[in-house]
Order: sequence, then C-alpha cells, then structure tokens
Amino acid sequence: MKFVLDATGGDNAPSAAAQGAIMALNVTNDVDIVLIGNKAAITKEFNDGIPDRISVHHVTQDIDMQDSGAKVIKTKPDSAIVKGVRFVKDGQADGFISAGHTGAVMTAGTLLLGRIPNVKRPALAAYIHSETGGKVICDVGANPDAKPEHLLQFAIMASYYLEYVEKQENPKIGLINIGEESTKGNDLYKTAHKLLSKELPNFYGNVEGRQLLDSEANVLICDGFVGNTILKFGEGWMNIFYNSIKKGIATSLRYKIGGYLIKPIFEDIKKRYDYEEHGGTPLLGVNGIAIVCHGASGPKSFYNSILLAKKSIDNKLIDYTKNELAAHLEAFK
Repeated sequence: MKFVLDATGGDNAPSAAAQGAIMALNVTNDVDIVLIGNKAAITKEFNDGIPDRISVHHVTQDIDMQDSGAKVIKTKPDSAIVKGVRFVKDGQADGFISAGHTGAVMTAGTLLLGRIPNVKRPALAAYIHSETGGKVICDVGANPDAKPEHLLQFAIMASYYLEYVEKQENPKIGLINIGEESTKGNDLYKTAHKLLSKELPNFYGNVEGRQLLDSEANVLICDGFVGNTILKFGEGWMNIFYNSIKKGIATSLRYKIGGYLIKPIFEDIKKRYDYEEHGGTPLLGVNGIAIVCHGASGPKSFYNSILLAKKSIDNKLIDYTKNELAAHLEAFK
C-alpha cells in the first residue's frame, strides 16, 4: 500500500508527517509513504538520508487557514492537499492523510474522489475512548446543517466504520439530544429519531450529553455543529483538568508525594483520552481513503493515522458502506 502524507499542513509540519512516517515503516512491511510539500524542508528532516520506502513530491503552493476550502481546487491546484488527493483519485496512492485545512480536504475529497453511490453528505467520524469501550461521534464538523436523512446516513457509515475497522461487533446507535424522550429536541432531531427508529434495528434512542461516554450506544450521531462543539469541549476540558491536578500537587510536599505515587494512573488516563493515540478522523462517504488529523498533531498522530488508513483498506470499509447504504435507498429520497 502507498499513502500520501501532507507535509505542509498543521502546526508541526513537516516534522510531524516525516517522523510519523518513519514510525509507521518500523512496524509495517507493506506500506510506502509519499511526503508531499516543500522538498527542501522535508529533506532536512532526514539526517541520514530519505529511507527507501519514503519518497518526496514537491509542490509550489501552500494552503493557509484564510483560504476558502471550497475554492482550493481552482486557486491552489499545486498544493499538497489537492495534489495528494489527486494521487488517490488517479490510483497512484491508496489513501491521503493531512493535518491541514479541514475544509480543503473535504472539498478535494468530495469533488475529486467523488461520493460513494447514494451518499448525500460525506461526514467526519471521530473515535473517542470510554470506559465502556471506544465510541464514534459523527458528524464532527463537516456538516453544520443537516437533514434527517443525512443523520441516517451518518449513522450507517459510522456504524460500519466502528464495526469493520475498529472491530466492535453490532454497535448500538444513539442520537445526541437534550433529553431521552423521542419528543425532545428541534424538528431535525425529532424527525431523525423517527427515521432512525424505523430504519435501524440497532437504534438505541436519544442520548443526553451527560451520558455520552457511559451510555450503551457506541455510535453517537448529530449534525456537525453539535459534534464539533462536543469534541472541542472535551479536548479543552481534559487539558484543564490535567493541568489543574498538576498545579494542585505542586502546592505542598504532602501532595507532591501523593502525586508521585498516583502519577502512573493519571498518565494512563491522559494517554487513553489523547486523540493522538488513535490518529485522525476518516472522511466517511467519499470513494477513497482520506484521513483528517488535528491541526496540532505530532508524529504519533500521523503514525496512528497511517495504521488507521491501512485498517480501513484491509477491512474493505468502502465496499461494506456501499452495500449497506444501498439497502436504505427509499429513506434517502
């Protein structure tokens, strides 16, 4: 397999992509990497020369956060995101991974790779850890506005991602809402509840915000505005909690001693909820593998994203998604 890594996007480019690629090559024998970006900058990351299974493709344009994601194919055709996705489209690579402009990856993935048949809206599915097993929230930013049939498609695509890539059998699907009752929420969520109840035998029902991590539902569905807000709140809260503990421990010798004794516990918790431990978020619904990473991703996130892309291909995620969506055609009309 061959994967293209965007070595221009994100806070830690190009080192994060370059070092993540090396980490992945150390544990795989069937993966090659293309680092796409500024060749001179990428080459500096390899003191002992570029490894045999890594190649570099030079591009002349950068995409920054001020660029319109919807226009990059025309305005920045020689950028890492547009060129990288074209590699996948043309069969020169099996997947694309970027920590750059999410909107640009969305646009390039949708327009260049095309949508899986019957998909109305591609969506981003974020994997999160919980004490009851891993969960997926979908959508987490691709679709701030959505319709009930879109939420149904998100549920189907995310369910198959969790089952076939993350190996959680028969996941239950929950609809994020302000109450458990089917009558709660706005028109979008009330109508979506009826549709999911009718179409999906594994629909669990509504899930309130306080129950997201410990409910029986493994797949948590919402529009992109709600999902992105939840994801960023969770990330910020974990950082504040961890830093508050560290500051509290530093206030007295007794706390320092106690903190030293329980440090492994806190380190384990932090690791379990660290987004880098899983890698990026797959763009579900496009006819190819595209992984969107956090803008602050380091080497570990790129490394795990490469493994995620490989698992998605090995477990035929796109083929299974195509087959399952076809079974619900009437509901999408």
